[in-house]
Amino acid sequence: MAGGKESPRQKLIGMMYLVLTAMLALNVSSAILLKFQFIDDSLTTVNAKTNQDNSGTLRGIKAAVSESGNRAQDTRVVQNAEAVRKETAEITAYIHGLRAELEKLAEGRDATTGAYKNPENQTGVAQLMVGEAGNKKGKGYELQQKLNEYSKFLNQYNTNVPAKLAQDGDQDPRVKNNKEQRKKDFAQLNFSETPIVAALATLAQMESEVLKYEAETLSQLAQKVGADIIKFENIFAMASAESKTVAAGTKYKAEMFLAASSDAISPTMTVNGSTVPVKNGRGQIEFTASAGDYDAEGNAKKTWKGTVRFRQANGQDTTFNVTQEYVVAKPVMQIQSATVNSLYYECANELSVQVPALGALYDPTFSASGAVVSKGPKKGDVSIYPTGRVVKLNVSSNGNLIGSQEFTVKAVPMPQVVAYANGQPIDVKRGMPAPGPRVLEMRAIPDKSFAEMLPKEAQYRVTDYTVYLVRGTRPVLTLESNQPTINLTRIAELARPGDRIAVEVKEVRRRDSRGNTKPVGANVQDLNLQLN
Repeated sequence: MAGGKESPRQKLIGMMYLVLTAMLALNVSSAILLKFQFIDDSLTTVNAKTNQDNSGTLRGIKAAVSESGNRAQDTRVVQNAEAVRKETAEITAYIHGLRAELEKLAEGRDATTGAYKNPENQTGVAQLMVGEAGNKKGKGYELQQKLNEYSKFLNQYNTNVPAKLAQDGDQDPRVKNNKEQRKKDFAQLNFSETPIVAALATLAQMESEVLKYEAETLSQLAQKVGADIIKFENIFAMASAESKTVAAGTKYKAEMFLAASSDAISPTMTVNGSTVPVKNGRGQIEFTASAGDYDAEGNAKKTWKGTVRFRQANGQDTTFNVTQEYVVAKPVMQIQSATVNSLYYECANELSVQVPALGALYDPTFSASGAVVSKGPKKGDVSIYPTGRVVKLNVSSNGNLIGSQEFTVKAVPMPQVVAYANGQPIDVKRGMPAPGPRVLEMRAIPDKSFAEMLPKEAQYRVTDYTVYLVRGTRPVLTLESNQPTINLTRIAELARPGDRIAVEVKEVRRRDSRGNTKPVGANVQDLNLQLN
């Protein structure tokens, strides 16, 4: 029992048969017997539905022939289809008769549980279907003959039907490599040492094979009279415009036409090689427009190519090709930042990049050359940390490039170093009374505009300087410090009116928002504090 192309329903039946075959190899228990009954019930239900479908196919053939005027050649096809139905009815009736005899041996079903009262009864099955050893008088041999005569009958209309539907073990591809099973003939293979419920399931599977090949044969006959001709029952009007957006004073151009679809076919459609879903005969096309070579007006002309494929009544596939032009408008990026035209070197420059045209679909990702970038807490926020003198920021959304923006990079302005005493800047022009300040504080004051723009980057510290007590031209005492403040008590103890306190600044460092520190240049005026 084998076939070529199978419908999902027939694949399910085949799977059930494999389960049935495997279960026959197991020790029979009440649970297994019940599962045989479940398989038989399922196959019987499917067979009834297939039989109804085949009757419907025959009615479709007759209707198609009637609509075409009952031509002689078409009438012959009807006669052939009726003969197929008649032969099928005879073989299925014979199978149903065997089922009735087996069900009698099973003593019928329990009225409460629905299970067979005597589901095992292997002896009864063997006597009915196989007969006495060697005489081949069992009903299984008669069944084999009828099934093979049926396959021979169908083969004149459908060459896909195998020469034999009922094969002996050495011919059946499922068992011919099994040393034990290949020795058995058809009746022994299917009904020897077999419980009644398993024999019933086997008969149901054989009936499903008969109905499958009948369905395939009727379908081929139907194609000969145009029963599968597509009838477009859904007719509707459509329009295709050159553009849905036009400027005032320009012409709007479009085409209006009739289109149709059929519920009888299921076309397959693709766009740019990818399958698209089809709903009510219409392909649902949706894809993300990618950036292109924009013209001076910010537009990029593109095309998509589609195919519509369906099978005609003659069995051949027909394909229609569609090419459609469309325009991709370049999204406008709005970049908001206090330093939008230029960025500060080795600083975290905070920007907000928005593309209003994308609305809620905007899901940006950022990359850059000449900088390290990181996304901010809000959609569109990005931090750019330049490492080169020119930065190119690339903005994408959902994997599609939106655009790029170049920035120049400028150096961070140098801070001003100022000395403080008693919390106030020292006035080097006026000087101070001797012995001078007890504590000196050195501060690096950032550029005002830079500090306002990037306050987290404008953190400076004087980290290396030397303080001298100078008398005339000779240093009297030297103190060194790597802290912003220094204690000048020792200098105060030695200082006299007319002496000077001089400061030599050696290093100033900037701490950025990432916690990195590095030496920077600074505006340092000579600090000479006159002691009066």
